[in-house]
Amino acid sequence: MKQRGRIRERVIRILLNEPTGTLTMYRISKEAKCSFPWVHEFLRKLETKGLINKTKVKDYTGLVKYWLEVKTKADKKEYMHRDPLNLLKRTRLQYVLTTYQAENIVQNYLFPSRIDLYIREKDAEQWHELITKEGLVGKGNLRLLIADDHVFYGFFKRRGLKIISFPQLIVDLFEEGGVCVTAAEKLLEKVVRDIV
Repeated sequence: MKQRGRIRERVIRILLNEPTGTLTMYRISKEAKCSFPWVHEFLRKLETKGLINKTKVKDYTGLVKYWLEVKTKADKKEYMHRDPLNLLKRTRLQYVLTTYQAENIVQNYLFPSRIDLYIREKDAEQWHELITKEGLVGKGNLRLLIADDHVFYGFFKRRGLKIISFPQLIVDLFEEGGVCVTAAEKLLEKVVRDIV
């Protein structure tokens, strides 16, 4: 069941990153690394909900909200580190920033009280070793989110740091709750305005 959830999220992530309908169903199945019949069936389901038309997103906000309903939780590990941004700039390990720090870089609304980053599951032990050389284990200013590698889809760089795609950032901010919800709404409004 977890794998089906991951594939569903991959398709939603692709659609929200490429909302204009330029991708074919076949291309989406390739990008999502799943079978064409599965993608075809899932896209029909989204179409009956009025969220898409073929591969074009009709209701961007609605699709974001649907993603929130079906989103799988990432595994988390927490740390305290003196200078996590410098650590990220030095490492060759793969990561993408999300929530507070990512939002601060792209929209500058939230105070980056904690640095959340997605990492690859296969790199989790290396990250642990890297962080604990200079930092401590436990609730602090750095949180690793271990999820499907497809979370890296659509990432970009800004200020020498890797940032998660806007759709994923919006969903993560909504999921975080509190003040992050307002930040998510502001960012969602900007993204929808840019699409239209």
